[in-house]
Amino acid sequence: QVQLVESGGGLVQAGGSLRLSCAASGRTFSSYAMGWFRQAPGKEREFVAGIAWRVSNTLYADSVEGRFTISRDNAKNTVYLQMNSLKPDDTAVYYCAAKVAPNYYSIYSTKESYDYWGQGTQVTVSS
Repeated sequence: QVQLVESGGGLVQAGGSLRLSCAASGRTFSSYAMGWFRQAPGKEREFVAGIAWRVSNTLYADSVEGRFTISRDNAKNTVYLQMNSLKPDDTAVYYCAAKVAPNYYSIYSTKESYDYWGQGTQVTVSS
């Protein structure tokens, strides 16, 4: 079992930046592939970014490529999402997710792939 707690959301103007954090419990954090998803009102939850277990393999949705950066610190059991050049379309509840990964290089981009979810943190970008 792993518990995930997101933080760092808030209100920001368009063009601004935020850094989300996701703190995980459990001793085997380094064996989980991690992902960030978001869900805007009336829309499906969508993939934002993913990172592999150990190697710095990352994957991004086209809509955030070049603006967002996912990273992880296994010593701190934490995964981050640095969000720059924010747009009003980025407004959503952002969720952290974890998957027990069979290897150190796989990344997962579908919500059905993930085993554990955080409670979400609201990000609002004003125009």
